[in-house]
Amino acid sequence: MVAKVNERTYTRKNMLSGVLFGIGFAAFFDEVVFHQLLRWHHFYDQSTTEVGLISDGLFHAFSWFATIGGLFLFADLRRRNAFLPKVWWGSILLGSGGFQLYDGTIQHKWMKIHQIRYVDNVLVYDLVWNVIAILMIIAGLALILSSKRRREAS
Repeated sequence: MVAKVNERTYTRKNMLSGVLFGIGFAAFFDEVVFHQLLRWHHFYDQSTTEVGLISDGLFHAFSWFATIGGLFLFADLRRRNAFLPKVWWGSILLGSGGFQLYDGTIQHKWMKIHQIRYVDNVLVYDLVWNVIAILMIIAGLALILSSKRRREAS
């Protein structure tokens, strides 16, 4: 019974670590590539450029807090010899895809705080953005579930 409780606890900790790291990585990638390098938008585009840059800085800080939090949990899992690679990598995909889908649907369309890119036909960008997010979520869930089935078969 104790082994099952620890297995469940460590599976959850692997998932939390992976999801946090995935969210942080996706947010960091979004901020660096789409905000800084391509300059397609700021985190908050409904005000001045100065406010947009401040919002980018806050967004960047959030991404680092999530990434570092996930890595602290990862280090603890490694120290306890409780690291489950498939669960962790699957959770990274789940966190990254979930963040991207949230960004593409809630922030872009519902809250309208920014668009992925300001062009006449944004639908193509929205579809690519959200389809990639859904594919990451599906791949992450597949990895996590395959790991669970493998552990149950053992």
